[in-house]
Amino acid sequence: MKSRISQEVDKLQEVLFNLSDSIGHNPELGMQEFQSAAKLTGLLKEHGFNVEMNICGYETAFKAVYDSGKSGATIAFLGEYDALPEIGHGCGHNMIGVMAVGAGISLSKLLSDIGGRVVVLGTPAEETMGAKVAMARDGILADVDAALIVHPHGKTHTSGVSLAMDALQFKFKGQTSHAAAAPEKGINALDAVIQTFNGINALRQHVTSDVRIHGIITKGGVAANIVPDHAVAQFYVRARKRNALDKVVEKVKNCARASALATGAELSISNYELSYDDMNTNHKLSETFNINLQAIGETNINPAPESYGSIDMGNISYVVPAIHPYIGIGNETLVGHTVEMAAATFTPAAHQALLRGAKAMALTGYDLITNTSLLAEIKKEFTQSINS
Repeated sequence: MKSRISQEVDKLQEVLFNLSDSIGHNPELGMQEFQSAAKLTGLLKEHGFNVEMNICGYETAFKAVYDSGKSGATIAFLGEYDALPEIGHGCGHNMIGVMAVGAGISLSKLLSDIGGRVVVLGTPAEETMGAKVAMARDGILADVDAALIVHPHGKTHTSGVSLAMDALQFKFKGQTSHAAAAPEKGINALDAVIQTFNGINALRQHVTSDVRIHGIITKGGVAANIVPDHAVAQFYVRARKRNALDKVVEKVKNCARASALATGAELSISNYELSYDDMNTNHKLSETFNINLQAIGETNINPAPESYGSIDMGNISYVVPAIHPYIGIGNETLVGHTVEMAAATFTPAAHQALLRGAKAMALTGYDLITNTSLLAEIKKEFTQSINS
């Protein structure tokens, strides 16, 4: 029966290759992925999926469902399709959405025999305002038993961890004045920003090695002879676990508060993007995926990467059992968020990796639907992980 899944994916291979390339050659930024979403949902509709758009208020988000009408587990495959400014699909999201669709369609062909449901979730704007955060928050996965996503990479890696992340914005309001003739009458908002950076740089000595704090000045004045009355800084603050991050974030905010006090500027603090939780990989689910990936020819599955960023799949992983593995696309030197990575997604090696990712997800979904004891183990581990 499982061989049928691989056969179903192979039947779709030219369609999947063309779809990935089409999205790749027509990159759309987060929240603007209208063509990409239309192409992905169009293929799902052709294969009998019921598609709902505008999920959680994201116009380019979708939930596609294929229901066997029989009892059984509900498996979700998650797809991304947002691009990066100027670079295009330097994170390979053109492949991610297509792998999810390929997995969903191929598994759906067996549901009349094995029961259950398949859900394909289109999750826009992973690079910025990740839709998965809202989906986790708003109960979109309430009826899902497990969630899987596969990400292209230089090497194949098992699902691991990610950093929890908050996106902080500090806006300082001061008072303009002539910087030479009447400096004493000004309140320099830019000074407050610079002191915030200095305070954060001092803080770096007193945080754990997993913490990352990096920021930019988005507004700092208009002319050198005018005391800046408005300055803005944006920071990403990250840590291995959410509870640790919350403590670091408060210290970072205190750096900005101290700078406001020192300069006399007024401070407003906000989050300019959604907050991401750390990735809570379900190890039994990951093991099952790896077994299937090896069964279809993946010979070298590396341990989870030692260096990692933040992903909105982390929020999903605290709602349902979830994994976020990486699949190598033929060039081990590739680095994400580069034009080289974007170009590599069009290669024959990347196309074959796309097929392997879709097959491994679908095969894992089959295992979860047909092996109730396996699913029970996965759910037990999940419950223990979120309560520990």
